[in-house]
Amino acid sequence: MKNYFDIKDKVAVVTGASSGLGLQMAKALASQGVKLALFARREERLQENKKNIEDEFGTEVMYAVTDVTNVPNIQESVKKVVDHYGRIDILINAAGMGNNKPVMDQPTEEWDQHIKVDLSGVYYCCKEVGKIMIKQNYGKIINIGSIHSRVIFPGGGISAYSSAKGAVMNLTKNLAVEWAKYNITCNAIGPAVFDTELTHNTVEMEGFMDLIKAYCPMGRLGKEGELDGIVIYLASDASSYCTGQLICIDGGWTAI
Repeated sequence: MKNYFDIKDKVAVVTGASSGLGLQMAKALASQGVKLALFARREERLQENKKNIEDEFGTEVMYAVTDVTNVPNIQESVKKVVDHYGRIDILINAAGMGNNKPVMDQPTEEWDQHIKVDLSGVYYCCKEVGKIMIKQNYGKIINIGSIHSRVIFPGGGISAYSSAKGAVMNLTKNLAVEWAKYNITCNAIGPAVFDTELTHNTVEMEGFMDLIKAYCPMGRLGKEGELDGIVIYLASDASSYCTGQLICIDGGWTAI
């Protein structure tokens, strides 16, 4: 029987690959023999992650210092990947930011930055990598949305983040419809709260875990590795008829 989850020797670009969920997802792909191109702004982290992934999984890794809000920079990075590997089969858009405040307390500049990173950055990377995938007549795009693409955090204070992530869900649907004829699938993952560099200060706030226990049926944070299965599924031909979806990995949060 054919192994529909086989992604060995596919080529994947992962944005936000310096830490957090982006790095976790890059490792998930590396564990299956995928060749990686890591995109992020912090070169020292990229160098460290390249070495660690190569040492642990034995797959080929390159990186490009990339700001996902800078289109010429993205174009340059995508060209490096194509020059090196000859193709791009998988794109994971994991670059993002936090720093949310209630509407009346949030400076306009912070709102603008959220939209640039969490939404426009996804759009720009999809567009530039999409050019390659359309020529190939093949591609797997995985955007990182959030449970807050669908629901709002109790107490509010995440208007910029949830607005951007809600838009990512609809961008995902639009790309899925536009690019289906090119054999490109586009889906989004909606994680609940995972303890990462981006979320750690929030997780450590007094009373935060009480909120998790109240609103998440499993009563806990997501653990490292619990996104690996959905990443491999969406990156593989096992998901060949799945497109335009937001799949929440949330301990049951959005079931309530």
